[in-house]
Amino acid sequence: MLYYLFQLSEVLRGSELSKALHVFQYISFRAMGAGLTAFLLPLFFGKVVIKRLIMLKIGQPIRTAEEVHRLNELHGGKQGTPTMGGLLLIGSVIVASFFWARLTNPLIWIVLFTAFYLGVLGFADDYLKVTKKKSDGISSRLKFFLQSLLAAIVTLFFLFTPALAAQAQELYLPFLKGPLITHMGIATFFFYLLVIVGSSNAVNLTDGLDGLAAGCTVMAAVAFAVFNYVAGNFKIATYLQIPHNVFSGELAVVSMALAGAALGFLWWNCYPARVFMGDTGSLAIGGILGVLAISCKQELILIIVGGVFVAEALSVILQVASFKLTGRRIFKMSPLHHHFELSGWKETTVTVRFWIMAIMFGIIGLATLKLR
Repeated sequence: MLYYLFQLSEVLRGSELSKALHVFQYISFRAMGAGLTAFLLPLFFGKVVIKRLIMLKIGQPIRTAEEVHRLNELHGGKQGTPTMGGLLLIGSVIVASFFWARLTNPLIWIVLFTAFYLGVLGFADDYLKVTKKKSDGISSRLKFFLQSLLAAIVTLFFLFTPALAAQAQELYLPFLKGPLITHMGIATFFFYLLVIVGSSNAVNLTDGLDGLAAGCTVMAAVAFAVFNYVAGNFKIATYLQIPHNVFSGELAVVSMALAGAALGFLWWNCYPARVFMGDTGSLAIGGILGVLAISCKQELILIIVGGVFVAEALSVILQVASFKLTGRRIFKMSPLHHHFELSGWKETTVTVRFWIMAIMFGIIGLATLKLR
């Protein structure tokens, strides 16, 4: 919305006000503005939202001692902490994006639609958990179906948007100059399904300790702000030999809004958390990261940048597979952060060390820009 102040500067050309308004044309300036706005919104409105959630008795159900005794010993004190804080986080992303992004860009709308869609899905899941007073909400099959429906919508959007269609079917490796596959065809849907649903669920699995998912999100979002900015700039993209997409640059604004919102939410979510993001936040964050990766054709880089999320998801997959095949568990408990908790690490130690790894994964991901 504020981008259009740049157009006003053209009308007022020559005046001092025109020079001041001219900065709104720059993506870098608006990305910083979006990040700051999204950071401040949770700070200002967090206390009000938390009080409201407490009044509505929207407390996080913790698995009972009968289900997982050791986990209850570690986290039993969190029983009743308000959840659905993702409303604050995702709401801040959407509001900041509306203010700072160029709304004529189609990619802005598909990312915000993804945030809204998965936010609603997560909200419904959290609501069922709260009302049933159990740790499970929507059935896994229904949740997967609804996530797959979103993946289908995103796929159709990219394939039927003329400026995006050809590139949408290409697959790039981080270390190759050209596409590995130039036409994925119907496999495009299954690939996007893996990226979006996988990313969404991976962040959801990571959200098990105070501040863990929010902190890791900050680095991943900043990394994809850089990737999208570079992909949208023809000169830089050509120099670095990465796929150029004229629409991608604007997603740096949304990426920084996500980073800012996650950082602002962390103010209330750090140990001891006053509010949890719940599935309302975690499912949406993962979906946003997935679409951001697709938009700049860095889907496989998401595995590196989101290394902590990937490790958490893999730990669950390996744990389940091992137990079904051999009757033995690889980890003391999955996801991975619980394994370290049960190994004697304090919750804050696990969280901060995972943040450190998230920063390193982000740096490694950004380093691949020069490896082509």
